[in-house]
Amino acid sequence: MPQTDADFEPRRYRVRHRTHYAYDEPVDACYERGFLGPRQTATQTLVEHTVTVTPEPDLVVEHADWLGNRSFYVEIRTPTTDLDVVKESVLDVAWPRVDLTALDGWTVRSAIADLRRGGVDAVTLATYSLPSALVTAEPVIVAYARKHLDPEQPLGVALDAIMMGVFEDFDFRSGATKVTTTLPDLLDLRAGVCQDFTHLTLACLRSLGLPARYVSGYLETTPAPGRPRLEGADATHAWVSVLTPGGTWVDLDPTNGHLADSRYLVTAWGRDFRDVSPLKGVIYADAPIRSTLTVGVDVLRMTSSNPETSPAPGPS
Repeated sequence: MPQTDADFEPRRYRVRHRTHYAYDEPVDACYERGFLGPRQTATQTLVEHTVTVTPEPDLVVEHADWLGNRSFYVEIRTPTTDLDVVKESVLDVAWPRVDLTALDGWTVRSAIADLRRGGVDAVTLATYSLPSALVTAEPVIVAYARKHLDPEQPLGVALDAIMMGVFEDFDFRSGATKVTTTLPDLLDLRAGVCQDFTHLTLACLRSLGLPARYVSGYLETTPAPGRPRLEGADATHAWVSVLTPGGTWVDLDPTNGHLADSRYLVTAWGRDFRDVSPLKGVIYADAPIRSTLTVGVDVLRMTSSNPETSPAPGPS
C-alpha cells in the first residue's frame, strides 16, 4: 500500500463497527467485555461516539483499564437468540511524519540504556519489554530477530529493517493462521494476517529489550478500481508502536511496510491481542448452543462536499 505526503494530511472519519451473534437456541444470559470506544491520543480527537446493544442490556459500565483503554462491561439477563453490538464514532485524525534517520543518533543498545536510565517509568518498560502470552521468545524467534536486528545498528535503521523484513518475508493471506497458531508456526507458514505480523515484530523488538506495544484499530481502505464500496467490508487492523528515547512512540506497520499515517485510527493498545480483543465474554444456557458470528466494519472519510466518503488508498 503506497504512502504519500497526502496521507499525513488531517481528516475526519466516521467509523461503524457491528458485531452480531446469532444463537440456534435462546441463551439465558450474556456477559461481555470489550473495547467499544476509541482512545483519545496525540494523533486523534474523538468528536462523537455511541454504543448500541440489542437486546437492551441490564447493565453497562465503562471504565479505563490498566493500560488506559476504554473498556465496556455489558450484562444481558434477558433470554435472546441474538446479540447485536454497534459502535459508531467520528474522529479527527492527524499523524505527523516521523523521521527515522533522526533516531540514528542512538544505536539499539544505547537507546535501551537511555530508556532505562530515566524518563520512562519502570512499569511501562516492563509491561512492553517482557514476553506476553502471544508474544513469545523461543530460540527460533530470537534467531529470526537477529537476521534483521543487531544491538549496534543505528536505531532508525533497525526499526526500518525489522518492519520491512517482516513485510518482505511473509505473504498476507487471510485464513492462513488460526487463533492457536504460534509464532514458531508462523515462521514455518510464511503467511498470515496483520495480527500475526504485529506479534512477530513485537517479539523481535522485545527480544533486544526495546519496549513495544500492540495497537488495535482501523485503516482506511478502498475497493479495487471500478468496484463499489460494500457496506461492512472494512476490517480491524493491528500494528506496532515502539518506545524511543525521549518517550516518543513510533508506530510501524509491518503488514504494509511503512509508518502509520492519518489513515490509521486507534482503538486500544496492550501487550498483545488478548489485551485489546474487541469483544469477548460468556453465555449461559440450559443446553449446548451453537453460534454464528458476523462482523461488519465501515471506515468512511468525511468531507465538506460529501459527508459520507471520499477516495481512499488500497486495502492492506
